[in-house]
Amino acid sequence: METIVLFIIVILLASILQTSTGFGFSIMATPLLLLMFEPREAVQINLVLSLVISISLIRKIRKDIDVSVLRRLITGSLTGLPIGMIAFLMIDMTGLKVVVSILILALTFLLMLNFRIHKSKKRDLAAGGISGAFTTSIGMPGPPLLLYFAGTDTTKEKLRGTTLAFYLWIYAISLIVQVIFAGTTADIWKSSAAGLPIVLTGLFLGQVLFRWINQELFRKLMYILLIFTGMYLFLQQI
Repeated sequence: METIVLFIIVILLASILQTSTGFGFSIMATPLLLLMFEPREAVQINLVLSLVISISLIRKIRKDIDVSVLRRLITGSLTGLPIGMIAFLMIDMTGLKVVVSILILALTFLLMLNFRIHKSKKRDLAAGGISGAFTTSIGMPGPPLLLYFAGTDTTKEKLRGTTLAFYLWIYAISLIVQVIFAGTTADIWKSSAAGLPIVLTGLFLGQVLFRWINQELFRKLMYILLIFTGMYLFLQQI
């Protein structure tokens, strides 16, 4: 019973966060799902439910998508995905996660001190590439995009729309790779199906919350999530 209640709370809060900001489902849900499921199950449930959120919102947010940036992010990710897989197979994951966590924390603090990045086509490609590499190596595509969009002062509407559209691509590819190379089980899909009503509730509440969040509060939420991600990755390894 306790596991069921925890599952409902985790999926609901993560869905609200993802819907209202365009990021955060994996950051919040994955660590807690790992307490309830085996790693493969936790990752695939996360991927399925994240895809459901992106598919459900894509028509509503399509006017907010920066299509040219999205195309470059996807193009960049095509290079990053295999690089991340090679890193996953050849590099010690403990050391990699420690380095990544320190970089995330350092860059977040720079952003909080008003360090800014000038957006360009090459940097869009690089952000997509790094996000793709993060997806296949540590399972978190969000932090590179979040850092990049925060550094370029992207509006909350453009950030949410473009990242959710990008996740539709990156999570679909990741799920296919997971199923092919790691396999899947009926329990994964049953648990994902059980999470659907909770996700739909989170979608509604997240949409309401999005209208209440102003740009300054949105930026603070980004910083909080980035610091949480960096600390989680670091503490996970020690």
